[in-house]
Amino acid sequence: MRIFFFIFSAWLISGCDWKIPSRNEGIVEKDTLAVTDSDFARMDSLLPVADSLPADNAQNKDTAFLPPSQTITTKATRPEEVVSFAKTLVGTPYVYGASNPKVGFDCSGFITYVFNHFGIAVPRSSVDFTNVGRSVPAETARVGDLILFTGTNPAERHVGHMGLVITSAPDSLRFIHSSSGKAMGVTVSPLGGYYTKRFVKVIRIFP
Repeated sequence: MRIFFFIFSAWLISGCDWKIPSRNEGIVEKDTLAVTDSDFARMDSLLPVADSLPADNAQNKDTAFLPPSQTITTKATRPEEVVSFAKTLVGTPYVYGASNPKVGFDCSGFITYVFNHFGIAVPRSSVDFTNVGRSVPAETARVGDLILFTGTNPAERHVGHMGLVITSAPDSLRFIHSSSGKAMGVTVSPLGGYYTKRFVKVIRIFP
């Protein structure tokens, strides 16, 4: 039973989004437990599917999800408002599959909750932001842009993590996100080093 609990715990922190992640998906940083292919094979046979995970109230009736590759309608909301609200959530713990501040957030659950607070529907999974919005150079990033990263393997270029840009160029780009790394929760990070290697693009959804 203890072995199962250990494997189950390692599996929970290995992803970023509420869907079952690929082996390289999520924001599991350098100090996180390494898992081999054989470990994943054992997990596949032992662990429950996502639908059977413990309920965390993340799927609230008022949560608005947007299908992938569709336009996000920001209405009259200003990006500064969104960023200010996001900052009030710093310190909320990282919880795989959650989008509820009383429970915690994974990376896209955090973004979903922040934008839903303003009545803005967004995709629920970070990978579903791949073709949303307009790509802009990181050097021209503005407050309110979204920043996308790969999973833990930079060689696999699909999106596996995301954050909200809180500083505008030419200042050093900083973003707020829910990390399962050292911070284990909502935190602010600069784009540099580890994140530079995993950087995919910045997307703009505000006019």
